[in-house]
Amino acid sequence: MRRSHSPIRYVAIAVLAVAVVGASGCRWFKKENALYAQSPESRPLEVPPDLDQPRTDGAMALPAAGSATRSGTVAAAASNVGFTVAGEREAVFARVGEALAGIEGVVVNSQSQALGTYDVAYAGSQFLVRVGAGQGGTSVSAVDPRGVAATGAGAERVIAALRAALAD
Repeated sequence: MRRSHSPIRYVAIAVLAVAVVGASGCRWFKKENALYAQSPESRPLEVPPDLDQPRTDGAMALPAAGSATRSGTVAAAASNVGFTVAGEREAVFARVGEALAGIEGVVVNSQSQALGTYDVAYAGSQFLVRVGAGQGGTSVSAVDPRGVAATGAGAERVIAALRAALAD
């Protein structure tokens, strides 16, 4: 007698074979990445694409209308805590030091000619007077410890006195 082989039997055997191969951890279905095999502390840092480039939105900003100097005169900058004066940075740095010594109530805590800064205390506020080479002269400005323009009446008064002293 002849036995008939039903198609359900073949399907059951095929399903059983696929289940055994899938459960055995066959390397055909496994993807390896050496980065994920390492500990989380030693993996490279992934930085989003928009954070790995420097900001360029202010790169082409034009200077303010009154910020250029003209033949030895002091020109006012856009803010009241900075101005530009004609002259070399080192000479202007020395003149700023002399002018700060002449302002009553100003205490110069430290100075750095290499950085072009004076650490100043005046009227209860602490700020830096920064002297830096700029376009068309040397800029003198007051900045807070974070490096942004100093706010407050003390910084404005010191910069106004320096502007008057360096205008001569």
